[in-house]
Amino acid sequence: MASKHLQALSSQALRVSSRVSTRSSSAAATAMRCIATTQQQQPYSVLSSRTAAARAQRLPSQRPNRFVSGGVRWSSESATGSKIWSFEEIQNLPSSVTLIDVREPGEIASTGKIPGAVNIPITTSPDSFHISEEEFEDRFGFARPDPNAEDGNEVVFYCKAGVRSRAAAGIAREAGWKKVGEYPGSWVEWSGKGGKIER
Repeated sequence: MASKHLQALSSQALRVSSRVSTRSSSAAATAMRCIATTQQQQPYSVLSSRTAAARAQRLPSQRPNRFVSGGVRWSSESATGSKIWSFEEIQNLPSSVTLIDVREPGEIASTGKIPGAVNIPITTSPDSFHISEEEFEDRFGFARPDPNAEDGNEVVFYCKAGVRSRAAAGIAREAGWKKVGEYPGSWVEWSGKGGKIER
């Protein structure tokens, strides 16, 4: 199931890469590399929502900086350099953190989102972190997070099951963002554990 999902993402990224302008072709190439890397390494399992919800309920709450997926335990920093955020940490998100939902708008409309999250659909907008501040604000309706923030500002990505959020984190790092995090439990864990939903 995971490989089919990743193949679909690769196909979408390829279609998008043919539509983006020349100046943002490197963003599309980055998206393709991130998705290909994810496809090879498969660090997070893509689970059915029932299985993921059952696993999410068994996650040890006394270990807030740990995440278990597919039998693999992830520490508070992933192999890619992103900080890994737990369900409990997302519930108590500091105001200096920008939470970014990278799912498509249709997905968010049908399920809702984590309260306070902003939307940057990474599959259809892989160039998002490579465009100017003005174009970013025109496209998404909010100011682009500061890539050079050293004062605790951080961007944290989530999606449905952790695959697209990992690709988005890689794109943000390649575009120069210094503090990048991932919530690999993503929507499946959030909804499975009864997290609040904003519609």
